[in-house]
Amino acid sequence: MGRITQHPILNTLINLISRRLITALALFFGTGLLVIFANLQSSDGFTIIPKSVYSDLKISLPASSSPKPHPLPATLTQWQDNTNSGDYFSQVTTTQVGYLVWSQFPIRVYVEPPKAVSEKQAQAWVNAVLQGVEEWSNYLPLIRVEQPEIADITIVRKAPPLQISPGSNITRARSAQTTYELYTSSKLLSHRFTILLSPSQTGEYLIAAARHEFGHALGIWGHSPLQTDALYFSQVRNPSPISVRDVNTLKRVYEQPTNLGWSLVDNSKIN
Repeated sequence: MGRITQHPILNTLINLISRRLITALALFFGTGLLVIFANLQSSDGFTIIPKSVYSDLKISLPASSSPKPHPLPATLTQWQDNTNSGDYFSQVTTTQVGYLVWSQFPIRVYVEPPKAVSEKQAQAWVNAVLQGVEEWSNYLPLIRVEQPEIADITIVRKAPPLQISPGSNITRARSAQTTYELYTSSKLLSHRFTILLSPSQTGEYLIAAARHEFGHALGIWGHSPLQTDALYFSQVRNPSPISVRDVNTLKRVYEQPTNLGWSLVDNSKIN
């Protein structure tokens, strides 16, 4: 058998291609892992997936800043639980900027009218969504707006992206999804939410989905382990209205520190 002569330039080219191929495969599998980890935050039926553009906007908190609580809105200040029902605050997750607390009221809500259905069906859908949303107005001031560009919370009739079940490659549909993003407004760190409600949701289940997801958008970034709470982690045959435990949890969230609603200006550098 003849001897194969190794060419220096050819060897260099092969090594370069190999390194680039390995890098591309690493990026591919790394991206796949990120998607799976994001979906691990989902639950049966209802889903909350943080979608923060905090890094993309390059928002940097001043060195002197630290999360601070805002004054409680009057509606929560007046709330008293005489039943000692407790809460599920331990299940609420904080974020990189603290708890997802609103500090400017009323909270502006935009419900996008569906376009792929008749006018009568579209109005019925909007009315059902508003029924679930307006139940929360007893605890935080809300206002419905007609301009999506000024909304704090936007609700859309749209199927959420398919979810990959943890530990398998099986995808499944979800009934709803809530995401948030961060931005700056007048040098204040602010946030806004988008809620997707699946077109398959109708009747009392649509109302329950709106009620549940809106609870997330108000700041309850977690789920209850009890079926008797509106923020129970999964859909049930007989959906629960807003419970005392839901409101107790909401109040505790609004007592927590956050960077949201506070200035991004470093006051320590102001003479």
